[in-house]
Amino acid sequence: MPLSFKNSVLLSLFFLSLLTAGNTSVAASVGVTYNPTVHPSPDHVATALQSLKITAVRLPEPDPAVVRAFSYSNISLLLSVPNSAVSSIGTNRSAAELWLYTHVVPFYPRARISAISVGTDILDTTSDLSDLLLPAIRNIHLCLHDLGIRKIAVSTTFSFVNVMTTAFPPSAAEFQEPIAEVIIKPLLQFLDETNSSFLINLYPYSVYKLNHEIPIGYALFQEQPFNFRDDRTTGVRYRNLFDVMVDAVISAMAVAGHENIPVIVTETGWPSSGDTNDPDASHVYADLYIKGLIGHLKSGLGTPLRKEGVAQTYIYELLDGDEKQGNETGQQHWGILFPNMTKKYDIDFSASDRIAGAGGGRVVETAVLGLLLAVGVLLLH
Repeated sequence: MPLSFKNSVLLSLFFLSLLTAGNTSVAASVGVTYNPTVHPSPDHVATALQSLKITAVRLPEPDPAVVRAFSYSNISLLLSVPNSAVSSIGTNRSAAELWLYTHVVPFYPRARISAISVGTDILDTTSDLSDLLLPAIRNIHLCLHDLGIRKIAVSTTFSFVNVMTTAFPPSAAEFQEPIAEVIIKPLLQFLDETNSSFLINLYPYSVYKLNHEIPIGYALFQEQPFNFRDDRTTGVRYRNLFDVMVDAVISAMAVAGHENIPVIVTETGWPSSGDTNDPDASHVYADLYIKGLIGHLKSGLGTPLRKEGVAQTYIYELLDGDEKQGNETGQQHWGILFPNMTKKYDIDFSASDRIAGAGGGRVVETAVLGLLLAVGVLLLH
């Protein structure tokens, strides 16, 4: 039976990923989300992050004093334009210039600002900003170019649970309508043209809470003999929920015609404490998730549909204290450090020496045969 167009695209994507399996790959960059508090000071935090060998920081509220604190630190910064500013920036280019002159121009390139997210999960806000999101993104992008700044990427941040139809199987995942046609497809075209990344908040904790049929170990990177799920369309075996969710995003982008856009996970984590009615918010589970995540990302193995994996991942969050509000994380403790900057978990952020690529010849040979088979199937279709 001929394959559907969607399944043909996904099979081709999978076999092409196999072709790169024997190539050398490097560990993904792992950073943290930092929401500043009165204490400790941003300067103290910047110094501490360098000692912890953390090389990337996401600033959801990039106060100029905080951005300044990271000058000369060699830590890359992902800044966020607040949702409250999207409307004015989308309708008035001078508002975009003002924001950049306040948060970027005084510090760049001494502060290594690598990307700007225009809005965060605006689909979950009460006001309808969908018509103004893309104009706001374009205005920030154009103003950066007018300033001669061409190395700062511009995008926006979505939440997995608000934009995806499903997590499993990844081959069945698509972007929800009507936002797929109205927002995401035009955005993907822009990201392709500007060599920017697709940004998404991705919490296996949230998907696990919605479906307790998922084994807890599967969400916590615990490898066990029968701890896997197979995607029957692509024939891929998944051994953790994080890879399932990442490949769901990659699958949806491929079906939309943009399979090569880099993916940055702007938030992920596990609460170490929270509501007394939530036994899954525990220090033990959070420790397993954070260590499992970092180990997986540092391995350089990527995901089944994308051997280079995600471009960057930001752990939510750096410090306990100001608990995040909203549907995604609620009022819980997500920090990897206590408010006094002492470690909550024994984790190592330094770059990994492990490089994927062993046994590459045999994998590539198998991949070539698989790709020829896929091409034959597509011709029959």
